[in-house]
Amino acid sequence: MPGLVVDIADLPQKAGSFKDVHVETPAPVDLGTEVIGVPADSPLVLDAQLVSVDDGVLARGRADLHVHGECVRCLRDLDDDRTVSFDEMYFLPEAANAQAAEGDEEAEDLFLVGETTIDLEPALRDALVLDLPFRPLCRPDCRGLCPDCGERLDDLPADHHHDHLDPRWNALAGLLKGDAGTADDGDGSDEPGAGARA
Repeated sequence: MPGLVVDIADLPQKAGSFKDVHVETPAPVDLGTEVIGVPADSPLVLDAQLVSVDDGVLARGRADLHVHGECVRCLRDLDDDRTVSFDEMYFLPEAANAQAAEGDEEAEDLFLVGETTIDLEPALRDALVLDLPFRPLCRPDCRGLCPDCGERLDDLPADHHHDHLDPRWNALAGLLKGDAGTADDGDGSDEPGAGARA
């Protein structure tokens, strides 16, 4: 059975019945956010207890996984092993339909129980996204990158800086360079008749 889909054919529908599940699987793709998440195919270990209730199955579990991302300021690699817990209700299709008929606007987003299976990936995905930092940092006071050379400011000396010429002086600098090539050499030879003077 693929990934985080687990068999519930042997879980009695009587309220209070339960089943413990243990899953070891490669992590699915895109488990996380754009800036930090679980690398695809990295080891993922999940333990959960599935409990039958009147409207479906209550899934309570925890997963051990590896998270990789980048500091949003300096782009330093971030790696962390963490445990994520979830507690989600999976509804029988008829129970979800009944909620929709009652005008529940969130009914279409409910997790559903399959005919003989339950997919724990959505529950884990939601719990992980809430657990991950919105803007991951290598440390709270990270100074980021130098806007001129792109090096990490934390790796550079405190007096690191770049000299910038005011762009308004560029035209004048060009004129000065041109004048340097035609400057008087001091022998008076540019004056008419200078060489004929006694």
